[in-house]
Amino acid sequence: MTAEGVLTRIVRAPFGRLADGTEIEAFRVTNAAGFAVTLLTYGATIQAVEAPDRHGMFADLVMGYASLQDYVDKPQFFGTIVGRYGNRIAGGRFTLDGQEYRLAQNSPPNALHGGVKGFDKAAWTVEEVLEGAEASLRLSYVSADGEEGYPGRLAVQVTYRVGADNALTIEYQATTDRPTVLNLTNHSYFNLGGEGSGDVLEHVALLDADGFTPIDEKLIPTGEIRPVAGTPFDFRTPKRIGDDVRDGRDLQIFYARGYDHNFVLRERQPGTPTPAARVVDPVSGRALEVLTDQPGVQFYTANFLLGTRVGKSGRLYRQGDAFCLETQHFPDSPNHPEFPSTVLRPGETFRSTTILRFSVK
Repeated sequence: MTAEGVLTRIVRAPFGRLADGTEIEAFRVTNAAGFAVTLLTYGATIQAVEAPDRHGMFADLVMGYASLQDYVDKPQFFGTIVGRYGNRIAGGRFTLDGQEYRLAQNSPPNALHGGVKGFDKAAWTVEEVLEGAEASLRLSYVSADGEEGYPGRLAVQVTYRVGADNALTIEYQATTDRPTVLNLTNHSYFNLGGEGSGDVLEHVALLDADGFTPIDEKLIPTGEIRPVAGTPFDFRTPKRIGDDVRDGRDLQIFYARGYDHNFVLRERQPGTPTPAARVVDPVSGRALEVLTDQPGVQFYTANFLLGTRVGKSGRLYRQGDAFCLETQHFPDSPNHPEFPSTVLRPGETFRSTTILRFSVK
């Protein structure tokens, strides 16, 4: 039990039905301090994260929708688990063990975030709900052999844990019956000032990365790992997100319309999440620290939000209104043998942990 004698608790509620009749549920997990996370079985989605500012005022910090139908009709990966392969694969194709596999080019000419119907559009099964000082929800999904062009029957589990320290831990696990490629991540869009409160350009970011993987005009990594020193990508000391995000003199910023790049994190120990990024909103005082055991993190400044999506607050979501920190292996790794491998084989178990720790500065 917590110091206040109240356990972290879970409230379960319906969130609508899919066209085929599948019921989708929402699980609101709240700790003794009032920190709360709402999770959906559709896409294993983080639908809300409610955290206090320096004055104790709570706000929802993630973009998302109020209704299931909006998640279905206007997909934008808001808070979802993306897979089987998060990020881009060039030309929608890769070769594994001498065999070529072709994927949907759902972000022409590339494959993006698992395809036309990736994990973000799946109804996940609730396997376990545990309450206590730390509450957890385990969700599972089985991706059939050949789904979206990927080989192997892939069994995936994602466990969300909410503790007394206002941290959300995400644990990934997967096994396959045929060699395949895998890159799982969560695609939450954060605004520490509050969802729909404006842009995040005054937020101050720190990334534990000496290099990044530059992209071409189609947003595909060139294969180079470029030092961040002397570039707009140097966040080794805290810097405002807005300082260089519109610097069109840098081709990398020009290609991506801002930041949409994989940062190569300093050495990680498998199974041991260590600090990768920290973002602070100087106005509210809210801070988000990201810890992971993955080798990379995609820093994205919501460049493709064009004011055509209406969020939970009824406000339009625009370019720069949020940031993403997607812990991951590198984009297009199946076509870049020099990158950390994303191959998963029968008999192996993929495991990874990311921690999102919310605090007040």
